[in-house]
Amino acid sequence: MCTVVVRWASGAPVRILALRDELTSREFDDPGRWWPEHPDVVGGRDRLAGGTWCATRVDTGVTALVLNRPQKRAADPGAPSRGVLPLLGAERGADWLSAVDLDGMASFLLVLAAPDRLTTWDFDGGQLRTTEHPEGTWMVTSGGPEDRKADRFLPLFTAAGHPDGWRQLVQAEPPRDDPGALVVRHEQDGLVFATVFGELIEAGPGRLRLEHSRRPWLGEWHPLAGD
Repeated sequence: MCTVVVRWASGAPVRILALRDELTSREFDDPGRWWPEHPDVVGGRDRLAGGTWCATRVDTGVTALVLNRPQKRAADPGAPSRGVLPLLGAERGADWLSAVDLDGMASFLLVLAAPDRLTTWDFDGGQLRTTEHPEGTWMVTSGGPEDRKADRFLPLFTAAGHPDGWRQLVQAEPPRDDPGALVVRHEQDGLVFATVFGELIEAGPGRLRLEHSRRPWLGEWHPLAGD
């Protein structure tokens, strides 16, 4: 996951845009209830590691999302995959840390968006920093050059309505080879790294509205199966 926009106010549904940037050769499944051990959790499933980048627990309206961070790009052998973190966050809320050992994990930013709080945990491979965010509209990225996205796009998302206005912002430009772009495409050594998935989420206790797209810049959004 490389770009997340969250709008939250206490007592209101949480509204989210999640854009996943990944190698186009890495296979994944569209959002669904893929994990029997988490029966009320909905998310897209990464076929390589079995985890997810974004998960919502329907009964509580809590969504958790993970973004890679640049400090420690590779995990130590045997360390947990970052894809388990959204599942634990959606299932356990702020208590997710009690269910995983961070020792050896690659660096990440975990976002927990709930009807009553917005919290991020930033792990650099050694230290974990927790931040509670006040009500409003927030944007987070994978760090480094991508952080300049917020300078350009956060005011636009703050002013726009969800989901239609946010969808239009994603569709405003085609993918570009620029880490500051909202949707990206970069080719190197025969590999393509690009924005491969987008989700628009509105979640409250017992209610989930989710649209997803494998080409969000073209406006090809689809409702969650069974919605």
